Formats: sequence, C-alpha cells, structure tokens
Amino acid sequence: MNLLKKVLSSHLIWISFSDCKRLLSTKKMPFLAAIDQGTSSSRFLIFDSSTGKLIVDHQIPVQQLTPQTGYVEMCPNEIYTTVVECINKGCQKFEEHGYKVNDIRAVGLANQRETTIVWDKITGKPLFNAIVWLDTRTSNLATKYIDKTPNKDKDFFKSKTGLPIHPYFSALKLRWLLDNVDEIKEAYDNDTLLVGTVDAWLIWKLTGIHATDVTNASRTLLLDLGKRKWSDELTTFFNIKKSILPEIKSSAENFGYFKDGPLINLPLSGVVGDQQAAMIGHNCLNIGDCKSTYGTGTFLLCNIGYKPVVSNFGLITTVGYQFGPNLPIVYALEGSGSIGGNVIRFLKDNLNFINNIKECEELANSVSHTDGVYFVPCFSGLYTPYWDSTARGIICGLTQSSTKAHITRAALKSVAFQTGEMISAIENDFKNLNVKKLRIDGGMTFNKTFVQMQADLSGKEIGCPSMCEISGFGAAITAGIGANIIEVEEYKKFTHPSIHNYKPLLDEKERLIENEKWREAVKRARNWV
Repeated sequence: MNLLKKVLSSHLIWISFSDCKRLLSTKKMPFLAAIDQGTSSSRFLIFDSSTGKLIVDHQIPVQQLTPQTGYVEMCPNEIYTTVVECINKGCQKFEEHGYKVNDIRAVGLANQRETTIVWDKITGKPLFNAIVWLDTRTSNLATKYIDKTPNKDKDFFKSKTGLPIHPYFSALKLRWLLDNVDEIKEAYDNDTLLVGTVDAWLIWKLTGIHATDVTNASRTLLLDLGKRKWSDELTTFFNIKKSILPEIKSSAENFGYFKDGPLINLPLSGVVGDQQAAMIGHNCLNIGDCKSTYGTGTFLLCNIGYKPVVSNFGLITTVGYQFGPNLPIVYALEGSGSIGGNVIRFLKDNLNFINNIKECEELANSVSHTDGVYFVPCFSGLYTPYWDSTARGIICGLTQSSTKAHITRAALKSVAFQTGEMISAIENDFKNLNVKKLRIDGGMTFNKTFVQMQADLSGKEIGCPSMCEISGFGAAITAGIGANIIEVEEYKKFTHPSIHNYKPLLDEKERLIENEKWREAVKRARNWV
C-alpha cells in the first residue's frame, strides 16, 4: 500500500529513473478516473496511478443561459448528458490506447459549487433550470433575510456556517425556487421534491443515491460546520424542510455504484467541490498551504487545519476535505472572486477586443502599462472581501490616449489585484502566517504576462504546477483514498514541483501605489444598484 502511495505521487517529487523503474516493475498499478463538471464544460479524465500521468480526457462545452439581467442558468439535463458522453468517449479513447476499462479501480467527481438543482424523485425530471453560483436574482431576497436577523447583520450565522447571507450560496437560490415556481411548490408539498448542488444531481443520476459530500454541503448556508449536519436553526430560518436535502457524506467514501454505461458497477468513491479538488490536487494538505484557481471566477483556498476559524477580514470558512467518515474535517479559509476568466470572455464576446483567448496576452503586451486605467469588472457584484452584490463593473482613468490595449492590460491586472486582496486577508486573519508561495491553476495561468502580474501585485512567488488538470487529479486522488488505494499520510509527504516559478519584479513602493489605486476604483464601483 505504501509502495503505491510513493509511486502514485511520483509526479509530485523528483526520484531517480532507476528508482522509478524498479517501483513500476514491481506491480501493475490500477487507473483512477474523474468527472470534472464545471461552469464552462464537462470532462472525464483517466490517470495512471503509477505515475500520475493523464492518459486520456474528453471535454464538452456546456451552455450558460442568461434569460435576463442578473440571471445565470444551466440545463440540468445538459449537465448530465454531457457527463455521460464524456465518460463514453473517454472510455472509448482509453481502450483505443490499448487499455481495458476494467483496469479503472475508482472514479471521483469534482463539480462547480453552489449551483442549485431541483427535481422530482418520482419522475426524475428537473423542475427548473439550474441556478448558477454567479446568479444574482436573489439580491433583494438576501436583503430581506439579513433584515430578519436580530442585528440586521449579513454575518449573523457566520460562526455556524462560515458564510455570510449572500446570493452566492445555495439556500437563497432554493428559497427563490420554492417561492416562484408553482411546479416546485407542488412537489415540495407532495414530498416528491429533491434538491442538491451539481454533485448531488449527478450522484443521483449516475448511482440512484441522493447524497452530497461535506465540501459541497458547506456551500449551501444550511450546514452546521461544527456538527457536520444540516442545521435546524438555518433550515427553520429559511423555511426549508430537511427531508428534501441530500444525505451528507465525507469526501472519500462509497457514494454508490454506476448503474450503467462503461463504468457499470464501479464505485463512485470520491466527491469534492472543484476548488477543494484543486486544493487536494496541489497537495495543499498542510496548514498554511495556499492555492488559487482561475476559472470563470477566482478562488483562493488556504488550509487552516481542524478548527473552523471565522475570518474577520471578509474571507469565508469552508470545508477543505474529509478523507473518510471516521476522519476529522480539515477546514479552509477561502477568498471567492467573481472576477476571473469571465473578464477575458467579456473582452472577446462583448467588446470584440480580441478574436480568441490567445490574443489577450499579445494585446496586453503591446503596451508596457495601463496608462492609468483601472478596470473593476464586477459584473455580478463583488465577493471577497466586500460581499457587495450592489457593485457593478467600472473602468476608471480613461483619457483620449487610452486604447483597447490599456483596457485589456487593466482587465488582467484586475484579477491579480483581487487575488492580492485575498492573500492580504489571510495574513491579517493569521498574524503569524506569511504566505510565501501561491500555487495556481486554471485557464488564465497559460498567460505568462498575467502570472507575472500576479507575482508583482501580490508580492508573492507564484508556482505553476506541471499537472495542468489539477481539479480532476484532486478528484481522482480523493476517489483513490475513498477506495482504500491511496493512504492520506503517504500522499501528504510529497511536494509538487512547478514548471515555472514567477518571482515579484515590481518595486515595493510601486506595488503599494498600484494596490491603493485599485482600492479607490473598487470604492467607485460599489453601491451602484
């Protein structure tokens, strides 16, 4: 078992070729697979557990629907069918490479968090589109519930849930559905309604089990972090019956067996929210380890160990992982940002500044500075550390000499500024913690100009890992732990080498000036609606 751990994580450490060859020749190792369902796409990946190498993957885009301003939805059936197609195509590719599907020992699932789906347990029919985490339709509802607290305080339940009352989290999305969709009200009254985040929907469709893992449950605003149970106080506060909620499991255990398809009878033995999956994939399993993922939004997680510390600087407390029902929960402080890859898509699709994502770096590099332009692209409000759903995007400092290159460069810098604020919040919450290095992943990390900006504006060394598919890899590792193939303590020993390390090059005085200007721009974007 320990041998497998060492071999499995060999891509995370430098060992000699002869040592590696000896280890690999000892035993034929199994394969681990992962489903990675995100806001932009569904994927299926298969890893060689002897090297950590990605053998095959298959990816299919998924559509976001925006029926009106502030509304962001997805089709639950599309989420499921794209996952099934990815599994089928991925397994087909796997066999075309000369492998056998029955060599896959376990499957994990990483998923977009907070996105809320309701369905009828008799018919299996979704009763509405999924309301996506970015959706802001519940802003007024959030204000209503904040006003119901004794002190009209959005952080009133933070000591219990780790979260503020905010449209980002699932409870308000579910409350909106119950209040506004007659078919859902009827199913609720008839006790045929089931609800869950994307993981619960996929678990139910793939295995027939209505369950969620503790990382996803911690994003609902309904979980008591300390007790790892649905909170009586919160379900009463939001008037939600606990009977419609999924069973809460650890991240690494048997969630059921695939009912059909090429993976039939294989266990789904690991489920984890996508950002926590990236944390695991980066091997951020020691206190103080930090990672940042740049997807549609930006998410920074810092491992804080077994105690759910409540932030005083705008971070949220969340479950990092629980590697088995009898093991303790490891918590994390998280900076959640609405600003990320969506900014690049805005430049491409809305402003027509670029024809494709790759052109972004070239355009940004055509100028050496932003000429005083600051772009705060908070299209759906600001998250960490402000939690202001009334903020809207703003471009400051425009002059007659400003060009699309200056705005594009400012857009990239906005993502880096946001992450820098998250790092500062972590260091303010933990005075004895100095984040020395930040591990990063996600689509924006292929933009070297952006990564150097992140190092410069945060003042931190940035490490880009050799493993690109971090979330999928983390889900596969979790599945391996849940299937008793991987031992946690062995995996924790290994460190992740990076393809490239980026060190800050910007003068400290200039860094402080830049960040102060950013904060001034943020002030002007707030309280807009």
